[in-house]
Amino acid sequence: MNDVVNQGPVVNARSILTVSLLSIAYLLVSSWVIGFKSDQLVLLVIFNTMFYISVITRKFIVGFSVFIVYWIIFDYMKAFPNYTVNQVHIADLYNYEKHLFGINYNGRLLTPNEYWNIKSTTVLDIIAGLFYICWIPVPLSFAALLFFKNRRQFLSFALTFLVVNLLGFIVYYAYPAAPPWYVQQHGFIFHAATPGNTGGLSRFDQYFNVHIFKSIYEKGSNVFAAMPSLHSAYPVIVIYYGFKNRLGFINIVLVTVMIGIWLTAIYTSHHYILDVLAGIVCAIIGINLFNFLFTRVPFLKVFLDKYEKLIK
Repeated sequence: MNDVVNQGPVVNARSILTVSLLSIAYLLVSSWVIGFKSDQLVLLVIFNTMFYISVITRKFIVGFSVFIVYWIIFDYMKAFPNYTVNQVHIADLYNYEKHLFGINYNGRLLTPNEYWNIKSTTVLDIIAGLFYICWIPVPLSFAALLFFKNRRQFLSFALTFLVVNLLGFIVYYAYPAAPPWYVQQHGFIFHAATPGNTGGLSRFDQYFNVHIFKSIYEKGSNVFAAMPSLHSAYPVIVIYYGFKNRLGFINIVLVTVMIGIWLTAIYTSHHYILDVLAGIVCAIIGINLFNFLFTRVPFLKVFLDKYEKLIK
């Protein structure tokens, strides 16, 4: 009996039909909502290949479907810009940041972003780029580690990640906010068609003659989504589960990366200190909300139990 349970999701006529229909539906809906992109095919190839190749890869990709759901929601936000829902905050956020954290420099009061834009150095640019690029691979690598270490903790981490993002997305629409680089380049005038920008991270790309950050920010769903900084929230989730799972020295590395990402967000003019603080608060609320919902709400607890059993 245990052998059957351990097979996880099985490949049969029903699962093949389900995966095929979901794949087709994803392409059709995506083409209708945001237009066809090659990324969509890449995602489907990865999912289908891992689903069919072996038992362990099938369990892995079914578990990681939580992150796929996050990516699809994030991608579809392009079709519903937050600036069409509420007024974009530009000058008020900038002035409040300056009021709380302003730095006097040569007789002028600057935001921390403006100060570090003046004081940037090649060494700091390189360090900042190395830290900020971690916001994608670190949470995913950490999730993979938990998947092979403890499936329950993996699912808890993945679902907490989704909850935190959904909270962040709600704030994006309730409080659209321009990032610091926008003010540096466009002032306080709102331009709806402004494309994504690498900000201070462009110096990293230029130094190494690469397009790492340019390619990332070209795929951004919304320029006016600086508050909260979800880049600053993700490391908090990782740290929470890192300490919960007693990962020892790995936690020291994770804490270092977390602080590095926070400081880089400000140094490269991607976020105000207020955005970073809001991201940290968003992560704390999301963690506690997950812990409450998935332990107190019966159907969510049952869902988590069944999900764990499916991929165990």
